[in-house]
Amino acid sequence: MSGFLPVAFGGAVGACGRYAVSLLPWTGSFPLATLFTNFLGALLIGFIAGLSGRLPEQWTLFWKTGVCGGFTTFSTFSLESMTLLRDGRYAAGALYILLSVLLCLGGVFLGQRMSQMIPRT
Repeated sequence: MSGFLPVAFGGAVGACGRYAVSLLPWTGSFPLATLFTNFLGALLIGFIAGLSGRLPEQWTLFWKTGVCGGFTTFSTFSLESMTLLRDGRYAAGALYILLSVLLCLGGVFLGQRMSQMIPRT
């Protein structure tokens, strides 16, 4: 139960950070804000993972699960993918990356289609 508070506070910080990035004056139709957010989140979670064992558990929860999770879940996907590849589990890593991208794109597509089935009022 004690882990919920650092995750909650970190999640609030991460979500506010994500919103702040969206307020930057991006131009064009390419999703640069999202790409930038995902890169920063991956950079941060990589840094925190690199400190593994050197931070108290509460701070790891705050930064890794809370801040990075609130900022972007892509950072967790990136860390898990890199861990599989670094551990020499190349087939599992490739499969995880492929399935994550395809299933999530498919999920967005299906979710949008399902929402169209709800009558407008």
